[in-house]
Amino acid sequence: MVLALVLLLAACGSAESPSTGGGSGSGAHTATATGALAKPTKVTLILDFIPNAVHAGIYRALAAGYYRREGIDLQVVQPTSTQETLKLIDAGRAQFGLADGSDVAGLIDEGGDAQAVMALVQRPLGGLIALASEHLSSPADLAGKTVGITGVPSDLAVLDTELRHAGVSPDRVHVVTVGFNGPQALLAGRIAAFTGFIPDEGVTLRASGHPITAFALDENGGPAYPGLVAFTTRALIAANPALVRDFVAATTEGYEDTLSSPTRSLNDLLRLNPSLPRGLTAASLDVYEPLFAGGAVPFGTLQSANVAAMSEWMLQNDLIHKPISPERYGTNRFLPPR
Repeated sequence: MVLALVLLLAACGSAESPSTGGGSGSGAHTATATGALAKPTKVTLILDFIPNAVHAGIYRALAAGYYRREGIDLQVVQPTSTQETLKLIDAGRAQFGLADGSDVAGLIDEGGDAQAVMALVQRPLGGLIALASEHLSSPADLAGKTVGITGVPSDLAVLDTELRHAGVSPDRVHVVTVGFNGPQALLAGRIAAFTGFIPDEGVTLRASGHPITAFALDENGGPAYPGLVAFTTRALIAANPALVRDFVAATTEGYEDTLSSPTRSLNDLLRLNPSLPRGLTAASLDVYEPLFAGGAVPFGTLQSANVAAMSEWMLQNDLIHKPISPERYGTNRFLPPR
């Protein structure tokens, strides 16, 4: 699968366009005298996961022709892993990627050239998930019980943060690694809770007839950092800012459509991904909708205070080695004017 994805990305990047400042394969635009693009530029976007409700705005923009209107021939690629998305974007094998906000921070900390260009989700998606039958009123009730994690370092940071915020030492909870089988382990009675994505695994459990209790990270001691961002590299931004601006404009319009007419975007998502179950996807989109909106800030805004809080939290939990400034982390310069 990895080889197939690399070959696909190589093919996507093989078509060169005349450049206004970038090198070949940079996705540079060719403009006419009126500023319109003479020919759509082939651009690759690597998702963070399989297509699902969080991507509704992207598929709405595809269906409505917003990327084409901006001169972008967008190829959407499903990754085999989150780390693959991060590495391929950083290596310049694709122009744009989606990832958890903290994962992009981790890539920057490792010396990567990544930079976020918009926030698709304004709050972290992770937290603790338990069955309602466990009768948990707070993470403190997990003392003496077993909690499952995937094995990703940030899982322990989420668990420890929520436990300490509730006044419980993490030492009082038994932790087991269950990979991405948290729901199965929960239903089998092997764990009392697990760290997972509430709009995804939490919704799936509910939809399958298993009511849950969920404790979101930002409501239990953690920062309200962007749960999903679109990112590229500083090299591409410097070489072809017009491409970044046009990608962000089309994506923004797709998500604004989703906020104003979620059913229309749901239909576009399902039409372009017919294997998705309608009921479950609709339920998940209901949970994502308020997370897309930024309250008083326009859609897509990277909020400096939230990015700074994420950096501090990651530093305290040994997820990064030094602070990452909001300016280094991301930029709002490509968002459409309001």
